[in-house]
Amino acid sequence: CHWTPVGIARRAAQLLVTKPGTRVLDIGCGPGKFCVAAAMTTDGHFTGVEQREHLTATARWMARKHHLSNVEIIHANITEIDFRMYEAFYLYNPFQENTVFIGAIDFTVELSEELYDKYTKYVATQLALAPVGTRVVTYVGACEEIPDCYDLRRTDRTYNLKLWIKSAKR
Repeated sequence: CHWTPVGIARRAAQLLVTKPGTRVLDIGCGPGKFCVAAAMTTDGHFTGVEQREHLTATARWMARKHHLSNVEIIHANITEIDFRMYEAFYLYNPFQENTVFIGAIDFTVELSEELYDKYTKYVATQLALAPVGTRVVTYVGACEEIPDCYDLRRTDRTYNLKLWIKSAKR
């Protein structure tokens, strides 16, 4: 329930990558499944950020195993990431486990509803500061990280994906 299925990753990457080299940030990349599948099927550059060191190591190993030069995995908290480095973002409920501890990945990091609020607000603020045209794809979830300045441009019910694009009108 925590990792993006390969078919979803491929479809999400197609929605995010608009030109060769599009820089995509996967927020809460876990073991890197989205980044690796997306990098294998598009010509974008995928960076995953993950705060669990053991998952970061797994993601890096997967990228090396598949000889992918268009994948980078960062071991960090989302609040340490400069969103200005990216043109597109992928979110698969990255902070949900802070509200439902029964489905936690593990307990190697602190989990709390306060952290859910902090991380969600941080991402929303960073996305609000992004340039017009910035793309975000969400896979399931409440989409609380998406600020009002983004328009829902596509809902892909087959894959349960939503494409959001920052608009100039707000």
